[in-house]
Amino acid sequence: MTRNDWVDRELYPFASRYLDVGPGRLHYVDEGSGPALVQVHGTPTWSFLYRHLIRDLSRDHRVLAVDHLGFGLSDKPERCGYRPEDHARRLEEWIERLGLRDFALVVHDFGGPIGLAYAARHPERVRALVLFNTWLWSLRGTPTERVSRLMGGPVGRFLYQRLNVSPRVLLRAAFGDKRKLAKDVHRHYIDAFPTPSARRAPWVLAGALIASSEWYEDLWPQRDRFAGKPALVLWGMKDPAFGRDALERWRAALGDARFVEFPEAGHFVQEEAPEEAVREIRTFLRGLVGSAGAVSGSLPQ
Repeated sequence: MTRNDWVDRELYPFASRYLDVGPGRLHYVDEGSGPALVQVHGTPTWSFLYRHLIRDLSRDHRVLAVDHLGFGLSDKPERCGYRPEDHARRLEEWIERLGLRDFALVVHDFGGPIGLAYAARHPERVRALVLFNTWLWSLRGTPTERVSRLMGGPVGRFLYQRLNVSPRVLLRAAFGDKRKLAKDVHRHYIDAFPTPSARRAPWVLAGALIASSEWYEDLWPQRDRFAGKPALVLWGMKDPAFGRDALERWRAALGDARFVEFPEAGHFVQEEAPEEAVREIRTFLRGLVGSAGAVSGSLPQ
């Protein structure tokens, strides 16, 4: 057996590529050719979340999706920094080493602060933005604070690392319609964390909702660096974590963006309304035609 034998290649038929970033190897997919589209996931997901977008949009785009260290098919070293700040640094290294320029950036969940940190640092290299349910500000003083402090402690460590509660329970709970999470799809999130030691990354991020507050507080004022870019915001309105309040905050920050609400979807629009999401993104990308094309970059050997 190989370590990836649990992946159903009919659901996820993409070639695996790897890039060594020091603590371990980042797994990513790189499909198609044309203007580049970089997709950044959160927790407890991986590039599998974007499979519908990869399959469709790679017909006329170069579509890339990376698995953060500790997630998906990337390595899961025990002694490694798994804070969002650490993932952001590794994402920047991955983008730089692939030579990506002038690309559209797609983010979701923790992928928001992780990916938008790059957009804030290098706005000239990001052509456009697509946001699924995410945030970029401190969550102190919100109901999330108490949950994060609990989950970031010993109780949360037991739940996350011993019981694998994040993909088993919390992921499903965040769906607007639980029937949209098929068993074979759910298994691809559960099986990505096969052992207690392999589950450290999602546990660290649970605590980092609050523990990384100063980093978010530093990022939020930098939003002006990318606020004027073409943007599409796709929002599941039954998200128990980031609902209408978060959406309205983005509406104020990205006033010229196109906003599309999914009334019956929860946190994972990519799973609950994939066809509609693909259609909206394709229409959005079509509107970018005529501006400068992407530089595809070279693949590492």
